Amino acid sequence: MLPAELLVVLLNLAILLMCYLHVFPRVAGKSMGKLALASASAIAFALVIVGWKYMGLGYPFLLFGGSLNWFWYTLITYALMEIPIAIWYLKRNPS
Repeated sequence: MLPAELLVVLLNLAILLMCYLHVFPRVAGKSMGKLALASASAIAFALVIVGWKYMGLGYPFLLFGGSLNWFWYTLITYALMEIPIAIWYLKRNPS
């Protein structure tokens, strides 16, 4: 069985790739407002899925030598992965 940290990272990556390669070009296009709203919806979706699995369990997620709960681990890893993908998307679709 895969560690919880890896499962969350893989889920985040799957959501990001699906959104930036398929959903966002159709929904947001070049609109920064629509992109921001769609991106917020995507992170909320990731948080709901991870929260459904780990909320209330007290499982410690390790990141950079520190221990975090599921919420902060999901949010931070999602943001760290989204930044380079968002930069790529914005360069490819200038507003």
